[in-house]
Amino acid sequence: MRSVAIAATDGMLHFELAMAYEVFGAKPDAIPGPWYDVTVCGDHPVRAGRFHVEPDRGLDQLADADTVIVPAVVDVEAELPAGLLTAVIEADRAGARIVSLCTGAFVLAAAGILDGLQATTHWAHTAELAARYPDVTVDPDVLYVDNGRVLTSAGKAAAMDLCLHLVRRDHGPAIANIVARRLVVPPHRAGGQAQYVTTPIPEQDDHPLSALLPWVMQRLDQPLTVEDLARQANMSSRHLIRHFRATTGTTPLRWLLTQRLRRAQELLENTDDGIDVIAEAAGMGTATTLRRHFQRSVGVPPDTYRRTFRA
Repeated sequence: MRSVAIAATDGMLHFELAMAYEVFGAKPDAIPGPWYDVTVCGDHPVRAGRFHVEPDRGLDQLADADTVIVPAVVDVEAELPAGLLTAVIEADRAGARIVSLCTGAFVLAAAGILDGLQATTHWAHTAELAARYPDVTVDPDVLYVDNGRVLTSAGKAAAMDLCLHLVRRDHGPAIANIVARRLVVPPHRAGGQAQYVTTPIPEQDDHPLSALLPWVMQRLDQPLTVEDLARQANMSSRHLIRHFRATTGTTPLRWLLTQRLRRAQELLENTDDGIDVIAEAAGMGTATTLRRHFQRSVGVPPDTYRRTFRA
């Protein structure tokens, strides 16, 4: 997988494009032996945000590469360049490893490359990807998905995780660690790790739960039931559940658990409190309960989460 071609067209995000070039195009001095041969492919000079990119070769040359990387697109609603779709399809037919970063997954999905496969993208666009391409199994809760020859990542930092995962696959963990050290990023976050997305409190203040949700947030350390919330909201439990689904998209207890996990995340990130103290402050009761829910929902233990964000 020595040759890497990075697709470049107007409307791509400069962060993911530049990041891919930095990982695969800049060989650290400490690495012996051959490295990647990187080419930026586009049919004309490209505008990526505030930056202009001069491609090395045309898009039709993607098919000559061992690995093709499709960076993120700015507008997932905009019509995708026909030349890009054709070039990605031809590269796939030629047997290239196809990789999308962030919303680049929409390009792969439009090309039919993700049909029947699991994929992910930035959490803000996973619902749209799933709705538009029903043949794709979209996982909104992971950093990246490795299907072998087709790989997709979530947004921004997760795109870096996937690029380092590719280096690890191609050159081994020791080399990947050297690259991560040069870039001053964590050397490895497993693809199944959650995107650290939480169920938000609605921004508008004219919904039926506008007074209840702040009341709950001030009492996360206390035992709360659906009946407690319904009593505070002056409605029946059935009506509360219906309003919760309409307002937050989930049930009262699941929303409450999500907020408690988010409180635990904040304490792990910003304090030196022990797990027992954090569990009590977040309303989890015990460290065992916190670890069980944290592992299930976030994908890593609390200690690992703390080390990652402290790093």
